[in-house]
Amino acid sequence: MIEPFIDLGVHHKPQGLSDRVALGFTKVLRWTADTFFAERYGHRAVVLETVAAVPGMVGATINHLACLRRMVDDKGWIKTLMDEAENERMHLMTFIEISKPTGFERAVIIGVQWVFYLFFFALYLVSSKTAHRVVGYFEEEAVISYTHYLAELDEGRSPNVPAPAIAKRYWALPDGATLRDVILVVRADEAHHRDVNHGFANQIGGLPETSVAPCPPHVPLEPIWKQAA
Repeated sequence: MIEPFIDLGVHHKPQGLSDRVALGFTKVLRWTADTFFAERYGHRAVVLETVAAVPGMVGATINHLACLRRMVDDKGWIKTLMDEAENERMHLMTFIEISKPTGFERAVIIGVQWVFYLFFFALYLVSSKTAHRVVGYFEEEAVISYTHYLAELDEGRSPNVPAPAIAKRYWALPDGATLRDVILVVRADEAHHRDVNHGFANQIGGLPETSVAPCPPHVPLEPIWKQAA
């Protein structure tokens, strides 16, 4: 498998109060994750991916309703955000197969998801620019975390187990694919989401748009009615 190129040096420098609030909030969550999970990257991924799948759905919902009220085109935002939510959900489904979360971790997921959903929904209503900047910074941290996870595997501190079947189907990975291959494509996904959300925040704030990292190819998840057709 060819390793996707990722620019690990991408970081949006805060410009104004909105960006500084977004970055500060992200750093607090990063500290919490580091304290709670330490170097248990598989379990960290399970909890964080259930949170990461929330912003896309919230943003898509609010933009959908806004476009209906204003009777205007969404300029592709809704589908982009829905695709992001679906992609993050598939990350979760993959790492559940790898890490096998405990009952306590599943309870944490439920609590954290509800708290974050309500918080992010309110934030998006108040300032969609700040909300997208938060996600952009989230994804910057996700790229860093998955880079550390790769180092864990490469240095032999974590086992490089076979890739779950769900991951091989979704990313069309070869039969012999391993956890390392999964992390590479997941990290590339996160880099793509990073650039898209920073781009949305820039667009809202009237700032120049930046380049977007390519997204690894995925096998489309067909709805049931299409599968039956």
